Amino acid sequence: MTIDATAEQAQQELIEEFELFDNWMDRYQYIIDMGKSLPEFPEEWKRDELKIQGCQSNVWMRHECREGVLHFDAISDAAIVSGLIAVLLRIYNDRPAAEIRDTSPHFLGDLGLDKHLSPTRSNGLNAMLKRIYEVAEQDTA
Repeated sequence: MTIDATAEQAQQELIEEFELFDNWMDRYQYIIDMGKSLPEFPEEWKRDELKIQGCQSNVWMRHECREGVLHFDAISDAAIVSGLIAVLLRIYNDRPAAEIRDTSPHFLGDLGLDKHLSPTRSNGLNAMLKRIYEVAEQDTA
C-alpha cells in the first residue's frame, strides 16, 4: 500500500490487486492470507462490549483516537472473517473520522464481495462496516 494513501486510494489499490486473480478461490485465499497479518489482539480485549453483533463467527473490534485519527484493532475466530477485517482496516484504519465518513465502501461491489460472500458473511461484513462508520460519526473532531 502506498504510504499516506487516502482511504479512496487504498480501495483502488485493493481492487487492482484483486484483478490479478483469475478466480474466486484465489481471491478467498488472498483474503485469508491478509487476515493472517492482523496485529495481535490481546485476550483482555475480547469483551462483550467490543463484540460485533450480527456476525456468524466471533468478532471483536476496539478503537481509539490517536492524534486526530481513528485507530481500530479487530480479530475473528474465523479465517475468512479475519481477512475481511484486514480489508476493512486497510481502507479505514488510522484515518481522520471525516475521511472515514466521506469514503463510500464501493469496494464491496467493485470486488464482487457483495455477490461472492455467503449471506451470513455479508451480514457480518456489513456489521463491522457499520461499527466503523458509527465510531466515525461519534468523533466529530
